[in-house]
Amino acid sequence: MDNKPSPAWPEKTCSIDRLIRHPRLVQAAIDGTKTEQRRDGVYAWPGENFELEGVRFVCTDLVRQALGEMTDADARAEGYPGLDAYRDLILRMHRGMQWNDDALVWVHRFRRADQPD
Repeated sequence: MDNKPSPAWPEKTCSIDRLIRHPRLVQAAIDGTKTEQRRDGVYAWPGENFELEGVRFVCTDLVRQALGEMTDADARAEGYPGLDAYRDLILRMHRGMQWNDDALVWVHRFRRADQPD
């Protein structure tokens, strides 16, 4: 894939290889239980490939979402049992952060490249 964004996508703020880093979340992606990653910036564009422990993935969508719009289903797609667990972990990881329902994040949706669309 060409690593230049289409005019519709913003410039990346970080490298795609930093999209998913925590070993538990890497494994959840490999297992297929994690299919989304929310980040403050853009790490991947739709159609772009990345690899986790030798398994290839493709970014399928990139959307902007307010934290307050997240649902339990969204949190499960992140690899967590529900929204409360997701929120609690995010707040523990980012000491001093407050959950702001209006804060916008980028939702990177992806799938294993060996799985159908």
